[in-house]
Amino acid sequence: MLGPTAAGKSDLALALAERLGAEILSVDSMQVYRGMDIGTAKPTREERERVPHHMIDLAEPEEEFTVARFQREARAVIDHTTRPLIIAGGSGLHFRAVVDPMRFPPHDAEVRARLERRPAGELVEELLAVDPEAGRYVDLANPRRVLRALEIWELTGDTPSGRARTTEAADLRAYRSELPVRAVGVDPGAELADRVRRRLTEMRRAGFLEEVERLAPRLGRTASQAVGYRQLLDVVEGRVDVDEGFARAEAATLALARRQRTFFRRDPRIRWLPWTGDLDELVSAALATLLGEVRCGS
Repeated sequence: MLGPTAAGKSDLALALAERLGAEILSVDSMQVYRGMDIGTAKPTREERERVPHHMIDLAEPEEEFTVARFQREARAVIDHTTRPLIIAGGSGLHFRAVVDPMRFPPHDAEVRARLERRPAGELVEELLAVDPEAGRYVDLANPRRVLRALEIWELTGDTPSGRARTTEAADLRAYRSELPVRAVGVDPGAELADRVRRRLTEMRRAGFLEEVERLAPRLGRTASQAVGYRQLLDVVEGRVDVDEGFARAEAATLALARRQRTFFRRDPRIRWLPWTGDLDELVSAALATLLGEVRCGS
Protein backbone atom coordinates (compact mmCIF):
# COMPACT_ATOMS: atom_id res chain seq x y z
CA MET A 1 0.00 0.00 0.00
CA LEU A 2 2.01 2.91 -1.36
CA GLY A 3 1.59 6.60 -2.07
CA PRO A 4 2.29 10.09 -0.76
CA THR A 5 2.10 11.05 2.89
CA ALA A 6 -1.38 11.85 4.24
CA ALA A 7 -3.01 9.79 1.47
CA GLY A 8 -4.70 7.41 3.92
CA LYS A 9 -2.35 4.45 3.37
CA SER A 10 -2.24 3.41 7.02
CA ASP A 11 -6.01 3.25 7.47
CA LEU A 12 -6.40 1.35 4.23
CA ALA A 13 -3.58 -1.09 5.06
CA LEU A 14 -5.07 -1.74 8.50
CA ALA A 15 -8.52 -2.45 7.08
CA LEU A 16 -7.07 -4.69 4.37
CA ALA A 17 -4.93 -6.59 6.86
CA GLU A 18 -7.98 -7.32 9.01
CA ARG A 19 -9.92 -8.55 5.99
CA LEU A 20 -7.06 -10.75 4.75
CA GLY A 21 -5.65 -11.97 8.07
CA ALA A 22 -2.38 -10.26 7.18
CA GLU A 23 0.33 -8.37 9.02
CA ILE A 24 1.80 -4.98 8.08
CA LEU A 25 5.41 -4.17 7.22
CA SER A 26 6.00 -0.44 7.43
CA VAL A 27 8.26 1.20 4.85
CA ASP A 28 8.43 4.53 6.66
CA SER A 29 12.00 5.70 7.19
CA MET A 30 11.25 7.48 10.49
CA GLN A 31 8.78 5.15 12.21
CA VAL A 32 11.78 2.97 13.09
CA TYR A 33 12.66 5.50 15.82
CA ARG A 34 11.20 5.10 19.30
CA GLY A 35 9.42 8.16 20.63
CA MET A 36 8.84 9.73 17.22
CA ASP A 37 5.16 8.90 17.35
CA ILE A 38 2.96 11.89 16.63
CA GLY A 39 5.08 13.46 13.90
CA THR A 40 5.47 10.20 11.96
CA ALA A 41 1.76 9.30 12.27
CA LYS A 42 2.88 6.03 13.83
CA PRO A 43 0.15 3.39 14.32
CA THR A 44 -1.32 3.55 17.80
CA ARG A 45 -0.89 0.82 20.40
CA GLU A 46 -4.51 -0.21 19.82
CA GLU A 47 -3.96 -0.48 16.05
CA ARG A 48 -0.84 -2.59 16.60
CA GLU A 49 -2.83 -4.87 18.88
CA ARG A 50 -5.45 -5.31 16.15
CA VAL A 51 -2.84 -6.10 13.47
CA PRO A 52 0.84 -6.93 14.04
CA HIS A 53 3.15 -4.26 12.58
CA HIS A 54 6.82 -4.68 11.68
CA MET A 55 9.73 -2.22 11.21
CA ILE A 56 8.44 0.12 13.91
CA ASP A 57 10.25 1.22 17.11
CA LEU A 58 13.55 -0.51 16.32
CA ALA A 59 16.06 2.20 17.23
CA GLU A 60 16.69 5.15 19.52
CA PRO A 61 16.50 8.58 17.87
CA GLU A 62 20.24 9.06 18.46
CA GLU A 63 21.07 6.13 16.15
CA GLU A 64 21.78 6.09 12.44
CA PHE A 65 19.34 3.63 10.87
CA THR A 66 20.60 3.13 7.34
CA VAL A 67 18.64 1.88 4.35
CA ALA A 68 20.98 -1.11 4.25
CA ARG A 69 20.03 -2.03 7.82
CA PHE A 70 16.37 -1.47 6.99
CA GLN A 71 16.69 -3.87 4.07
CA ARG A 72 18.33 -6.57 6.19
CA GLU A 73 15.78 -6.38 8.99
CA ALA A 74 12.76 -6.11 6.71
CA ARG A 75 13.84 -9.12 4.67
CA ALA A 76 14.35 -11.08 7.88
CA VAL A 77 10.73 -10.28 8.76
CA ILE A 78 9.60 -11.51 5.35
CA ASP A 79 11.63 -14.70 5.72
CA HIS A 80 10.17 -15.53 9.13
CA THR A 81 6.54 -14.39 8.84
CA THR A 82 4.07 -17.09 7.87
CA ARG A 83 1.03 -14.85 7.40
CA PRO A 84 0.55 -12.57 4.37
CA LEU A 85 2.35 -9.22 4.61
CA ILE A 86 1.04 -5.85 3.47
CA ILE A 87 3.89 -3.43 2.80
CA ALA A 88 2.67 0.07 3.62
CA GLY A 89 4.39 3.44 3.61
CA GLY A 90 5.59 6.43 1.71
CA SER A 91 9.34 5.92 1.45
CA GLY A 92 9.92 4.78 -2.11
CA LEU A 93 13.60 4.09 -1.46
CA HIS A 94 12.81 1.81 1.48
CA PHE A 95 10.09 0.01 -0.48
CA ARG A 96 12.50 -0.66 -3.33
CA ALA A 97 15.22 -1.71 -0.90
CA VAL A 98 12.88 -4.38 0.46
CA VAL A 99 11.62 -5.85 -2.83
CA ASP A 100 14.21 -4.96 -5.47
CA PRO A 101 17.85 -6.01 -6.07
CA MET A 102 19.39 -3.02 -4.33
CA ARG A 103 22.93 -3.46 -3.01
CA PHE A 104 24.47 -0.96 -0.62
CA PRO A 105 28.25 -0.49 -0.77
CA PRO A 106 30.10 -0.23 2.55
CA HIS A 107 30.92 2.93 4.46
CA ASP A 108 34.15 3.75 6.25
CA ALA A 109 34.29 6.68 8.65
CA GLU A 110 38.05 7.19 8.27
CA VAL A 111 37.94 7.21 4.48
CA ARG A 112 34.97 9.59 4.52
CA ALA A 113 36.66 11.94 7.00
CA ARG A 114 39.82 12.03 4.90
CA LEU A 115 37.86 12.81 1.74
CA GLU A 116 35.83 15.49 3.51
CA ARG A 117 39.04 17.41 4.28
CA ARG A 118 39.83 17.82 0.60
CA PRO A 119 38.46 20.59 -1.69
CA ALA A 120 35.35 19.68 -3.65
CA GLY A 121 36.98 20.50 -6.99
CA GLU A 122 39.87 18.19 -6.25
CA LEU A 123 37.45 15.33 -5.50
CA VAL A 124 35.69 15.87 -8.82
CA GLU A 125 39.02 15.75 -10.65
CA GLU A 126 39.97 12.50 -8.93
CA LEU A 127 36.62 10.88 -9.65
CA LEU A 128 36.86 11.78 -13.34
CA ALA A 129 40.44 10.48 -13.41
CA VAL A 130 39.34 7.03 -12.20
CA ASP A 131 36.08 7.08 -14.18
CA PRO A 132 35.85 9.54 -17.11
CA GLU A 133 32.16 8.61 -17.55
CA ALA A 134 31.26 9.36 -13.93
CA GLY A 135 29.44 12.56 -14.85
CA ARG A 136 26.74 10.50 -16.59
CA TYR A 137 25.83 8.80 -13.30
CA VAL A 138 26.87 11.18 -10.54
CA ASP A 139 25.84 14.82 -10.08
CA LEU A 140 29.28 16.38 -10.10
CA ALA A 141 27.86 19.60 -8.67
CA ASN A 142 26.76 17.72 -5.55
CA PRO A 143 29.80 17.31 -3.24
CA ARG A 144 28.08 14.60 -1.16
CA ARG A 145 27.45 12.44 -4.22
CA VAL A 146 31.00 12.89 -5.48
CA LEU A 147 32.45 12.07 -2.08
CA ARG A 148 30.30 8.95 -1.79
CA ALA A 149 31.35 7.77 -5.26
CA LEU A 150 35.03 8.12 -4.30
CA GLU A 151 34.43 6.38 -0.96
CA ILE A 152 32.87 3.42 -2.78
CA TRP A 153 35.72 3.33 -5.28
CA GLU A 154 38.37 3.33 -2.54
CA LEU A 155 36.61 0.59 -0.57
CA THR A 156 35.49 -1.70 -3.41
CA GLY A 157 37.15 -0.60 -6.65
CA ASP A 158 33.71 -0.06 -8.21
CA THR A 159 33.23 3.03 -10.35
CA PRO A 160 29.89 4.76 -11.03
CA SER A 161 29.87 3.70 -14.70
CA GLY A 162 30.86 0.15 -13.78
CA ARG A 163 28.05 -0.16 -11.24
CA ALA A 164 25.57 1.24 -13.77
CA ARG A 165 26.38 -1.58 -16.21
CA THR A 166 25.66 -4.46 -13.83
CA THR A 167 22.71 -6.81 -14.22
CA GLU A 168 21.34 -5.59 -10.89
CA ALA A 169 21.38 -1.99 -12.10
CA ALA A 170 19.54 -3.03 -15.26
CA ASP A 171 16.94 -4.86 -13.17
CA LEU A 172 16.48 -1.79 -11.00
CA ARG A 173 15.97 0.45 -14.02
CA ALA A 174 13.42 -2.03 -15.41
CA TYR A 175 11.62 -2.36 -12.03
CA ARG A 176 12.19 -6.11 -11.93
CA SER A 177 11.51 -7.21 -8.37
CA GLU A 178 13.78 -9.53 -6.46
CA LEU A 179 10.85 -10.62 -4.27
CA PRO A 180 7.30 -11.39 -5.45
CA VAL A 181 5.16 -8.30 -5.00
CA ARG A 182 1.80 -6.92 -6.07
CA ALA A 183 1.74 -3.17 -5.55
CA VAL A 184 -1.29 -0.95 -5.01
CA GLY A 185 -1.15 2.82 -4.69
CA VAL A 186 -3.50 5.40 -3.25
CA ASP A 187 -3.32 9.10 -4.09
CA PRO A 188 -5.92 11.74 -3.11
CA GLY A 189 -5.00 13.92 -6.08
CA ALA A 190 -6.24 17.48 -5.70
CA GLU A 191 -7.20 16.80 -2.07
CA LEU A 192 -3.60 16.14 -1.06
CA ALA A 193 -2.81 19.67 0.18
CA ASP A 194 -5.97 19.83 2.29
CA ARG A 195 -5.27 16.40 3.79
CA VAL A 196 -1.71 17.46 4.70
CA ARG A 197 -3.06 20.64 6.31
CA ARG A 198 -5.67 18.76 8.33
CA ARG A 199 -3.18 16.17 9.50
CA LEU A 200 -0.70 18.81 10.71
CA THR A 201 -3.53 20.53 12.59
CA GLU A 202 -4.42 17.23 14.28
CA MET A 203 -0.76 16.59 15.12
CA ARG A 204 -0.47 20.06 16.65
CA ARG A 205 -3.48 19.40 18.87
CA ALA A 206 -2.07 15.98 19.81
CA GLY A 207 1.17 17.51 21.13
CA PHE A 208 3.60 17.33 18.21
CA LEU A 209 5.55 20.36 19.39
CA GLU A 210 5.83 18.93 22.90
CA GLU A 211 7.10 15.66 21.40
CA VAL A 212 9.81 17.50 19.47
CA GLU A 213 10.74 19.51 22.57
CA ARG A 214 11.08 16.31 24.60
CA LEU A 215 13.16 14.54 21.95
CA ALA A 216 15.30 17.51 20.85
CA PRO A 217 18.41 16.62 22.90
CA ARG A 218 18.30 13.07 21.56
CA LEU A 219 17.64 13.53 17.85
CA GLY A 220 20.59 12.24 15.86
CA ARG A 221 21.72 13.29 12.41
CA THR A 222 19.03 11.31 10.58
CA ALA A 223 16.10 11.72 12.97
CA SER A 224 16.63 15.49 13.25
CA GLN A 225 16.12 15.83 9.50
CA ALA A 226 12.66 14.22 9.54
CA VAL A 227 10.04 16.43 7.93
CA GLY A 228 8.13 18.28 10.62
CA TYR A 229 10.71 17.60 13.30
CA ARG A 230 13.32 19.65 11.49
CA GLN A 231 10.98 22.65 11.21
CA LEU A 232 9.74 22.41 14.81
CA LEU A 233 13.28 22.17 16.12
CA ASP A 234 13.60 25.78 14.97
CA VAL A 235 10.69 26.61 17.29
CA VAL A 236 12.19 24.69 20.21
CA GLU A 237 15.53 26.43 19.71
CA GLY A 238 13.91 29.87 19.47
CA ARG A 239 14.62 30.69 15.84
CA VAL A 240 10.96 31.04 14.78
CA ASP A 241 7.62 31.26 16.56
CA VAL A 242 5.13 28.39 16.80
CA ASP A 243 2.84 29.44 13.96
CA GLU A 244 5.76 29.97 11.59
CA GLY A 245 7.21 26.62 12.57
CA PHE A 246 3.99 24.78 11.76
CA ALA A 247 3.59 26.74 8.53
CA ARG A 248 7.08 25.61 7.49
CA ALA A 249 6.29 22.04 8.56
CA GLU A 250 3.17 22.09 6.38
CA ALA A 251 5.07 23.39 3.37
CA ALA A 252 7.84 20.81 3.85
CA THR A 253 5.33 17.98 4.27
CA LEU A 254 3.48 18.95 1.11
CA ALA A 255 6.77 19.15 -0.81
CA LEU A 256 7.68 15.69 0.48
CA ALA A 257 4.28 14.31 -0.55
CA ARG A 258 4.72 15.66 -4.07
CA ARG A 259 8.19 14.09 -4.34
CA GLN A 260 6.77 10.78 -3.14
CA ARG A 261 4.00 10.99 -5.71
CA THR A 262 6.52 11.59 -8.50
CA PHE A 263 8.73 8.72 -7.30
CA PHE A 264 5.90 6.18 -7.11
CA ARG A 265 4.29 7.25 -10.38
CA ARG A 266 7.44 6.13 -12.20
CA ASP A 267 6.94 2.56 -10.98
CA PRO A 268 4.92 0.60 -13.57
CA ARG A 269 4.17 -2.18 -11.09
CA ILE A 270 1.87 -0.01 -8.97
CA ARG A 271 -1.84 -0.24 -9.69
CA TRP A 272 -3.45 3.03 -8.62
CA LEU A 273 -6.84 2.90 -6.94
CA PRO A 274 -9.54 5.33 -8.04
CA TRP A 275 -9.70 7.89 -5.23
CA THR A 276 -13.11 8.14 -3.54
CA GLY A 277 -12.17 9.25 -0.04
CA ASP A 278 -14.41 6.48 1.35
CA LEU A 279 -12.44 3.81 3.23
CA ASP A 280 -14.88 0.99 2.52
CA GLU A 281 -14.86 1.76 -1.20
CA LEU A 282 -11.06 1.93 -1.23
CA VAL A 283 -10.83 -1.43 0.57
CA SER A 284 -13.18 -2.99 -1.99
CA ALA A 285 -11.17 -1.50 -4.87
CA ALA A 286 -7.89 -2.72 -3.37
CA LEU A 287 -9.26 -6.24 -2.87
CA ALA A 288 -10.61 -6.32 -6.41
CA THR A 289 -7.25 -5.19 -7.77
CA LEU A 290 -5.19 -7.62 -5.71
CA LEU A 291 -7.47 -10.64 -6.08
CA GLY A 292 -7.99 -9.92 -9.76
CA GLU A 293 -4.21 -9.95 -10.31
CA VAL A 294 -3.94 -13.20 -8.36
CA ARG A 295 -6.57 -14.86 -10.57
CA CYS A 296 -5.00 -13.50 -13.75
CA GLY A 297 -1.59 -14.76 -12.71
CA SER A 298 -2.77 -18.18 -11.56
